[in-house]
Amino acid sequence: MADTSEPRRPTARELTALNNAEREGMPFLHWYDGAGEQSILMLTPERTRVTIGRREQSDIPLPWDSEVSRAHALLEPIGDEWTLIDDGMSRNGSWVSGDRVHGRRRLHNKDRMCFGKTWVVYRAPTHGSVSTARQPGSPSGVPVTEMQRKVLIALCRPVVQSSSATPATNPQIAAEVFLSVDAVKAHLRNLFERFGIAALPQNEKRSRLVSIVRSSGTIQPHDF
Repeated sequence: MADTSEPRRPTARELTALNNAEREGMPFLHWYDGAGEQSILMLTPERTRVTIGRREQSDIPLPWDSEVSRAHALLEPIGDEWTLIDDGMSRNGSWVSGDRVHGRRRLHNKDRMCFGKTWVVYRAPTHGSVSTARQPGSPSGVPVTEMQRKVLIALCRPVVQSSSATPATNPQIAAEVFLSVDAVKAHLRNLFERFGIAALPQNEKRSRLVSIVRSSGTIQPHDF
């Protein structure tokens, strides 16, 4: 049976850390460790699996919780969404918002997972903030989050200001949109995929992306 007690409210310092994680514009997990300290794990595009269990080498190690199995559960992405998997691998089961998981369960923003007596909260700040950008030749358009749109504006800014300039570098974009360089790289990789240019040579992707979003009307002159 899952522990139904509520996780404690975050302190001001912890709330600031959560707000900073949300600004990265990608899903993340947060929980409290055995000492009561908040932990945050960003679910970057490079992650193909997150392991949860008592083993120290788990991505989310919960060695202090005796009700958690050594290999308790998994999180895996399907497209842009994450799912919790527990197909009988844990002794006491995995729970999401009070319901026991049998097999696979898709996660939604602010879902609270319970493993043993430990709460792990899933956050997906980009969900629900998607606008539509039109790709040339694509009547359905390309979905772009608000943060990705800000990254695109920062990427294009030098070219808009001077036709002889090159697209902004990752550090320049990071400084403008208040993200880490790694987060900018993750957003750009996602944008390259969405606009169908991921297969281009690395030195061509940025210029091609600038050309696409400017000609398609994704980015307008008033954005600058």
